[in-house]
This record gives sequence, structure tokens and C-alpha cells, in this order.
Amino acid sequence: MKTKLQSLEILGVLFVIIIGSIFHFVFEWSNQWLPLGAITPVNESVWEHLKLVFWPLVFFSIIEYLLLKREVNNFVLSKLIAISIAETTILISFYSYTATLGTEILFVDILSFIIGVVLGYLVNYKLLKFKKTPKWDMIISAIAIILLGIIFVFFTYFPPEIPLFQDPETGLYGIILNL
Repeated sequence: MKTKLQSLEILGVLFVIIIGSIFHFVFEWSNQWLPLGAITPVNESVWEHLKLVFWPLVFFSIIEYLLLKREVNNFVLSKLIAISIAETTILISFYSYTATLGTEILFVDILSFIIGVVLGYLVNYKLLKFKKTPKWDMIISAIAIILLGIIFVFFTYFPPEIPLFQDPETGLYGIILNL
């Protein structure tokens, strides 16, 4: 079981990094197909780039759950925490280094994405082996993940006009169609 779990967690890290990286380009490759914008970045805003972690991690978690079922504890809670750690790492590193240097560096952005995913999965792995938490923890975690997914979709199409949602290349918010 330990080897199966370790293998799945390593596969999860690779899946999120690879699929997340591919997702960066999918909306543009799809000729800006609007429904695809719900799960892939539609512009270069920081908010849209958080989808690179969220959706691939959720998709892999579904597969992982089907393979592990009841072999681990705290599955949904551990995934919520993995998402939170990965996305918080990205946000903190991005705003810290850009505030310090006054510019964006693609390599640092990619590195923070990878580090965030790895850190999220490390904590996730540890939590999956902890003593089982109360059932309501799992229910609240599932609701939080679902709400976060809804928020990602909603703010893709109706973003607040604050810097987190602003495309630094165009100065615009949300879906920017090049028709």
C-alpha cells in the first residue's frame, strides 16, 4: 500500500506539472473556445495561472480516488490542503519577488509553480497517512473544493477589476477574445 500511495503521489506531481504546463497554452490552441476557458488560463493574470494547479490536481485526484478508494485517510481534506499550499506558494513567491525586483521572471514563475505542487503533494502524502478525521471535515473540504472550482469558472467570465485578475500584457480582465 505504501509503495502504491508513493507511486500515485509522484505520478500526481508529474501529472499536475505536465498537464498544468500544457493547460497554459490550451485556450489559445483551441482558438479561444469559450467553454475551455473555464479550466484553462484565458489571459496572463495571476488568477488565471492558479488554474494550472487547481484543475489538473482535481482531475488527478478523481483518478487517484478511484485507485485508492478506502486505503487512505483524509483524502478530500488532504487534496484541499495540497491545492491551498500550491496556490499560496505561487502567490507568495510571485508577489514577493516582483515587489522586490519590480519585474516578472518566467523562470521564477515556473519554479514557484513546481515548488508549490511538490510542497502541496508532500503535505498531502503525510495527511493521507494520518489518523482519520471526522466525516464532517471531508464534507466541508469537498464543499470548499467545489466552491473554489465555481469561483474559478465565475471569475474567468466575470472577474473583479483588481490587480490579481488583470492581464499585465493587455491591462484587461477575464476572457480577451482576439476575433
